[in-house]
Amino acid sequence: MNKKFSTTSIAFLGFLSLTFAQAPKYSNEFLSIGVGARALGMSNSYVTSVNDVTSGYWNPAGLLGIKNQHQVALMHSEYFAGIAKYDYGAFATRLDSNSVLGVSLVRFGVDDIPNTTELIDANGNVDYDRITTFSAVDYAFLVSYAKQLKIPGLRLGGSAKIIRRKVGDFSGAWGFGLDAGAQYDYKKWKFAAMARDVTTTFNAWSTNLSEETKAVFVATGNEIPSNSVEITLPKLLLGAARKFDFTEKISLLAELDLDATFDGKRNVLIKSKAVSLDPHMGLEASYMGIIFLRAGIGNYQTYTDAVGKKINTMQPNIGVGVKIKSVYIDYALTDIGDKSVALYSNVFSIKVDINKKPK
Repeated sequence: MNKKFSTTSIAFLGFLSLTFAQAPKYSNEFLSIGVGARALGMSNSYVTSVNDVTSGYWNPAGLLGIKNQHQVALMHSEYFAGIAKYDYGAFATRLDSNSVLGVSLVRFGVDDIPNTTELIDANGNVDYDRITTFSAVDYAFLVSYAKQLKIPGLRLGGSAKIIRRKVGDFSGAWGFGLDAGAQYDYKKWKFAAMARDVTTTFNAWSTNLSEETKAVFVATGNEIPSNSVEITLPKLLLGAARKFDFTEKISLLAELDLDATFDGKRNVLIKSKAVSLDPHMGLEASYMGIIFLRAGIGNYQTYTDAVGKKINTMQPNIGVGVKIKSVYIDYALTDIGDKSVALYSNVFSIKVDINKKPK
């Protein structure tokens, strides 16, 4: 038991140290997972076709696609066999015929983590009553606004986001950033551009470690975290989509997206020191606008196996959806990484249109 708890303590200390030593390219990665089962079923190929309350996350320009006075959405998913929980909620309201306002909240957290840094008391005795638990949680609050311009087919939007990251009572960070997006309709085609963290997002970390915890850091060879600033560099998402109507009841929506990052070489399909490009594609088949079947492919990666052979992988996603009057219920079978690393997860989301009550 002592060995087990010692291992847990060292793993926790390493996790806390990495929080402050994180490379910029992996900052605020919980905001790269995606929201809404519809988008996740299409492998996050959604910045162009998004036209609902989830636009606050994907592309704020899409908020103008809301037809009703209000719209609300909720989502819940769990990853790594339920260890990590991911929740999302959003609300949007139409201000007038040319503008929409939306708010979104994202939470990604691991709860009930054992804290064994004080397992051994001042006399060197193991006391299991000294074990406590804590949560490592990331929050994001977004306020989004979309405006229809006088240029036909062009919509613009922006999101201001506040980031709150917290590791128990040991440390926490506050951050602020801006996103900007555009959508443009040209004949039967739709095009979009989304700049995330366009001004660069800054997270200011502060620590609150007791002397006993600092002593455990030193004893286990871990660096004591200090106050620091973590940055999230801009990312550009580009997309194109088209809807094909086969009959009056059956249609197919296809979207191809390209994520461009500028923070060094990443493990994606097209990579270089200057820019890395990650393509992904999604499809949605619709029957009478009531029943939906979705599929997507993306997350192209290359890794080296135990014998030194390079292997290329990609991640398929699938999903279904149904519309019952003003309620949309969606499901996706997806993953936040390559299937060899993490188990596929079930994602459920619900969206409701709300008409303004007559006076």
